[in-house]
Amino acid sequence: MLAAAGLLKAESLLSFPNHLKKIGVQLFSVPKLLEKDFRGTIKMLAQMGYKELELYGPYLFSAQEAIDRWKTITPSLGFSGSGYFGLTAQDVKSTLKENEMTTPAIHTDFITLQKNMDALGEAGHLLGFEYVGLPLIPAENRKNLDDYKKTADLFNKIGEQARKVGLKFSYHNHGYGLNEIEGQVPLKLILERTDPKLVFFEMDLFWTVAGGADPVTYLKSYPGRYHLMHVKNMKEKKRFSGDGGDSNQWIELFPYMATAGEGVLDLKSIIAQAQQSGVKHFFVEQDMVANPEVELKKSLDYLQTL
Repeated sequence: MLAAAGLLKAESLLSFPNHLKKIGVQLFSVPKLLEKDFRGTIKMLAQMGYKELELYGPYLFSAQEAIDRWKTITPSLGFSGSGYFGLTAQDVKSTLKENEMTTPAIHTDFITLQKNMDALGEAGHLLGFEYVGLPLIPAENRKNLDDYKKTADLFNKIGEQARKVGLKFSYHNHGYGLNEIEGQVPLKLILERTDPKLVFFEMDLFWTVAGGADPVTYLKSYPGRYHLMHVKNMKEKKRFSGDGGDSNQWIELFPYMATAGEGVLDLKSIIAQAQQSGVKHFFVEQDMVANPEVELKKSLDYLQTL
């Protein structure tokens, strides 16, 4: 009886890990508010109860190619702000400190990671972030399986350069790369071809499901590889209209994003597995959410019950 009770307790601890202590938010959830009032928006998020945030680029130190590419996308988004939103890095640091928030991770871009790692290292040292993330692989670098192999090898080099400046490189998935090309699944190829000590991963739950993959399967199959997660839910199960490889396909699915506790995804099971598999930071992300003051608070309130 005692042995059975002990086994039951062990299974319970495995099934229900510790409560999420520091829930974060990806700032792409509130770009228009940040563009109008960065300090006020950070204060609002802190008052909700968010403890961490993830910045998105480009930044003033980003490669010019990345800045130019961003300018081609912003007309369809309806805003142009990114990075530090016109403030200095010291201003951002002070704002976070005033609101008792930290930024353990940021997003940047492929070119900046290759050309400006020293600048990323300096920014990380000042702001305190550990992970520098790639939110997407440019289309020209994923046309076929050979491209994905070259990209994976380049990820190892980027990861090594990141380690030299005190950072960890992470890759955030979208919908592309989740289905077979020439007999292989590109994301699995990247996971298996990269060095676990140099390349880490950030799972976006919504894009993973929209791309036809199962988040729990990836978390179980690759323990220790996923350190970060973008948390959002789906109003109903939806797939990309194509391969999930361009911004038009992403934007057309924005209306199907739901707060954490209100969709069809079983976040309780997914997050429990994520914790068991080594995910360290959970960021709520509801891209350009219409009512952030309400929706982001609802997501946070739900996640705090897990």
